Amino acid sequence: MTYIATFFSHFGALRFRKNCESLGIPAVNMPVPRDLSSSCGTCTRFEADAVPDYTAHRDELEKIVKITESGFETIYETEE
Repeated sequence: MTYIATFFSHFGALRFRKNCESLGIPAVNMPVPRDLSSSCGTCTRFEADAVPDYTAHRDELEKIVKITESGFETIYETEE
């Protein structure tokens, strides 16, 4: 499955991508798709069977969505 994680800072996106790669999960940083909003404008797109543990980055993570045929399905969203 393909997921997109959005962040409050560019640094958070970079750290998350490196964490995914250390777990063997293919990931790439890219601009946030127009349909999603993000504080920093950078997201991490990754391919995984399940969402990796993101608790270490929870303070930087804004949202994780799964890409579906009909759009985006929210998996996690920070409470404000």
